[in-house]
Amino acid sequence: MASGQNWTTTELDAIVADYFDMLGDEIRGAAFNKAAHNRELQKRIARSRTSIEFKHCNITAVLEELGVSGIVGYRRRDNYQGAIERHLDHTGGKDLSLVPKAPAGLLDVVDAPVPSFRNEPRRQDLERMVRRFDPVERDLRNRELGLAGETAVVEHERRWLAEWGRGDLAEKVRHVSVEVGDGLGYDIESFTLAGEHKPIEVKTTRGGADTPFFMSRNERERAEELADRYHLYRVHRFGPRSALFMLRPPLDRSVRFSTEVWRADLR
Repeated sequence: MASGQNWTTTELDAIVADYFDMLGDEIRGAAFNKAAHNRELQKRIARSRTSIEFKHCNITAVLEELGVSGIVGYRRRDNYQGAIERHLDHTGGKDLSLVPKAPAGLLDVVDAPVPSFRNEPRRQDLERMVRRFDPVERDLRNRELGLAGETAVVEHERRWLAEWGRGDLAEKVRHVSVEVGDGLGYDIESFTLAGEHKPIEVKTTRGGADTPFFMSRNERERAEELADRYHLYRVHRFGPRSALFMLRPPLDRSVRFSTEVWRADLR
């Protein structure tokens, strides 16, 4: 295909499939060579290295809207790619639910993002796809991802306490959502350096820091009841670049709550 001509459906499907192959390798911790993938694509679709890289950046932009971090090294450029939706339809969206094999505990602590609400709505085609492959509902239902994030936080807390000379407390950190169940309204019992109890609720996503998340009524009420002791850890970009930020009550100063689900009683 000559430079400057519109991309064909076949070309777009090929580049999206190749991108998800690389993303799958990254999630599994398998080595891959982006330059080699690019060269192979050039042979198949007769496009330049720069054109292919630009498309990869476009794919990253769409995935971030879907609550999934793209391949490391491809910075996002906003542009909708219909081939991504075709790929997700073909695979049932399973690529979005894969759980990265990240080393437990290696979490980069960052500042919470400053809330910023969209001034302009998404394009209709992108908005429709985000609703179909809702990242918030997907993260909520992905118990394997949630458990992986909680386990990483347990190891993070134990490491942090030990590094600050509180190995005695590190040994007492408990993964209560596993040991006791979900009814407590938080996932982990940790400690401050002073030895005070620190209940932690963990919310995990493969997406960026601004990816929305669900909280149950019980979780929200417990946050307010526990007040100064409560911590919400938002684990994001879970995978090779795992990071977390912390939120403290009152949570409505940091996030905007909106009604997304309803309880339906047949009475």
